[in-house]
Amino acid sequence: MTAAALAGAIASGEASAEEAARAHLDRIGAVDEKVHAFLHVDTEGALRAARAVDAKRAAGEKLGPLAGVPLALKDLITTEGVPTTCGSKILEGWIPPYDATVTKRLKDAGVVVLGKTNMDEFAMGSSTETSAYGPTGNPWDLTRIPGGSGGGSSASIASYQAPLAIGTDTGGSIRQPASVTGTVGVKPTYGAVSRYGLVAFSSSLDQAGPCARNVLDTALLHSVIAGHDPMDSTSIDAPVPDVVAAARQGREQGIAGMRVGVVKEFAGEGYQAGVEQRFREAVEVLRGLGAEVVEISCPHFTYALPAYYLIAPSECSSNLARFDAMRYGLRVGDDGSHSAEEVTALTREAGFGDEVKRRIMLGTYALSSGYYDAYYGQAQKVRTLITRDFDAAFAAVDVLVSPTTPTTAFPIGERVDDPMAMYLADLCTIPSNLAGNAAMSVPCGLAPEDGLPVGLQIIAPPMADDRLYRVGAAVEAALTDSWGHPILEEAPSL
Repeated sequence: MTAAALAGAIASGEASAEEAARAHLDRIGAVDEKVHAFLHVDTEGALRAARAVDAKRAAGEKLGPLAGVPLALKDLITTEGVPTTCGSKILEGWIPPYDATVTKRLKDAGVVVLGKTNMDEFAMGSSTETSAYGPTGNPWDLTRIPGGSGGGSSASIASYQAPLAIGTDTGGSIRQPASVTGTVGVKPTYGAVSRYGLVAFSSSLDQAGPCARNVLDTALLHSVIAGHDPMDSTSIDAPVPDVVAAARQGREQGIAGMRVGVVKEFAGEGYQAGVEQRFREAVEVLRGLGAEVVEISCPHFTYALPAYYLIAPSECSSNLARFDAMRYGLRVGDDGSHSAEEVTALTREAGFGDEVKRRIMLGTYALSSGYYDAYYGQAQKVRTLITRDFDAAFAAVDVLVSPTTPTTAFPIGERVDDPMAMYLADLCTIPSNLAGNAAMSVPCGLAPEDGLPVGLQIIAPPMADDRLYRVGAAVEAALTDSWGHPILEEAPSL
């Protein structure tokens, strides 16, 4: 069932929240040994939350639009009393004493959190292979990656272990997994969803967002978690766009009259032929729906990747300095024979993986005396130019579109020893993080070469997140009408 349909069944009494929770917990038990989407399954907590929803319904209380619906939560979002590891050995066994704002809003809405999902260590990766607890498989082909860094969340949805999930997106870590698993993922406008309680990777880029199997479910989840939070100094104090109404409008009324820009820079060398083919077909679908399609040039997008890989590691080197073995998490060498500095060094050596160490060293170098202006300072200037490209583009069109990723899901292990090839997976998604605007990935077909999902990226101006849902829902409806069923119905059984 979709999340919307399941919530309706629970609200009407046709099904109980406890039944829904047990069904998904049973599914996790049946398939997650193969998929490895979850790092921790909170069976008792999920059933307790489900029973609370059933008790409210029995008492005649009004339930929220997603009350009783199960959800998978990325393991860098703090959850009181439940382990939060960020996919790292350095936080193995750490149990937060508080809930993130996102977690609290989910609980207040009656959403049932099933557990915490696997991810690249501290969200640093594009494949969920840097997790200290092993990789996650793509449900379409378990020998391939489910995207990163939120591959556990996307895989949990695509394998029907949860109808909803929360991811975080620093350089594409919601949209890229959505693309390669045939699901829907949204990076809201930066500041539209609170970062309080998210373990920080790159503070000026990180953004939590909703994931689901269709656009309406994603919109319903977006409306639950978004909104101003005084606990987050970067939170936007403005009304949340009505994304649910926009999703319904897109499905029922279409997008006639909207102007859609095709980003010229997101094509050519490095793009899989089948991805480009499905993208061109999706553009024709938009044109057929009555949208005016024009080509838009954003010349500074070609510098987004190098700018990102200076800004993000620099901020990560600052944020991860807190993991010093003195206050919480792993501690190595504390036998009385080592100084505090040596214990910190030994703990970081044992606790951080290779990719995290690589980014810490790169960021520390970029921030060091004599190099700050040449590297970090220059990258921030490029960021400004990219933002201006977006401003110019959105003066001419309502939304921009591109492929979400240059290729379909690649085999596990193929790019582990080639960081540059790995980083290129986020080529199309990074500009929106640098500028802070909103972006979505929605399925647009299967690549003819390998039969794996392809994603269409839709990009909107800051605080115009509703445009994503209108366009995404219209595309989804058009493709579903032509196929006769959603893309995920073709996923092979596990």
